Amino acid sequence: MRIALIGAGGIARAHLPGWLELGARVGVYTVDGSAEKLAAEYAGRDVVAAASLGELLADCTAVDICTPTPTHKELALAAVAAGRHVICEKPLALNASDAEEIAAAAEAAGVRLHPAHVVRYFPAYATMRRAVVSGELGDLAVLRFTRGGARPQWAPWFGDPAQSGGVIMDLMVHDIDIARWIAGDVVRVHAQTRGVEHATGGTQAEVVSATAVLTHASGVISHITGLWGLPDQQFRTTFRIAGSDGLLRHDSTSVPGYRITAQGVRAANEGIPKSPMTESPYLSELREFAASWQEGGGEPRVSARDGIEAVRIAEAAVESSRTGRAVELRTGIASDIKEVMR
Repeated sequence: MRIALIGAGGIARAHLPGWLELGARVGVYTVDGSAEKLAAEYAGRDVVAAASLGELLADCTAVDICTPTPTHKELALAAVAAGRHVICEKPLALNASDAEEIAAAAEAAGVRLHPAHVVRYFPAYATMRRAVVSGELGDLAVLRFTRGGARPQWAPWFGDPAQSGGVIMDLMVHDIDIARWIAGDVVRVHAQTRGVEHATGGTQAEVVSATAVLTHASGVISHITGLWGLPDQQFRTTFRIAGSDGLLRHDSTSVPGYRITAQGVRAANEGIPKSPMTESPYLSELREFAASWQEGGGEPRVSARDGIEAVRIAEAAVESSRTGRAVELRTGIASDIKEVMR
């Protein structure tokens, strides 16, 4: 495989070892020259820095987009136009309309589009879904998810909701995707955000938290909480899945096999969740995606529609938080969103 890796930040550094493990040759491109630095760290391996995006797209099997969210649409459409499969970090876009445009272009071009929702590949979440699908918990009733850690400060775009989507779109989209994966499509969203999302230069970043309540078409209710905390905030995720026949709980801080690691040299507070007691979830994700390009390789557990719906629900949650009103969704139709009084 020849992989075009766009970006050289934390997520790119999580993906790159996976591609090398799969035997791929990787070309790296960035607009700021950091591709050369990343390639130098892997001297002697099949990693090279590309001089231009056009050069990179001309000689690859697939494109892996690991760049800030506002760049996803332009890069994905360029990759699709070049006839390449696309792996794109979450969220697929900042709004459902753009996400749908990317997916439609990929379908028209006959290439694969893979939203990289890696949490589906973390052992605890994958095991939880198997328990739900097998019926061990009976009929689902209430799902609760939390996710939080130090507020990202290593790249300024995180502190601008116009670029990152804020804590809901950037962080909570993980658990929004998991909730839908477990309980099905969402028809109503009510959310609230506390704290100042926009961090301006020279000021101390504030703690920001948000809560979203999702009503699924199945009748299940999901409560999702996200936190961007102080610099010493320990990263933690939890879930509680309640059904008619049982309760399944998980807390990352109580599991010895769960920790935060860094890929290469990193800025303060920059870390990537990892499960060292099992295969890297990033490797598992990329292996499954790559297999789907081959005949008989099967379908990956994350589809283009999954990426679109995660953005659609997160976008509705951001809107609900802004207005104080619930937002109703007609599943699968981005344009048919209407606000209703609380």
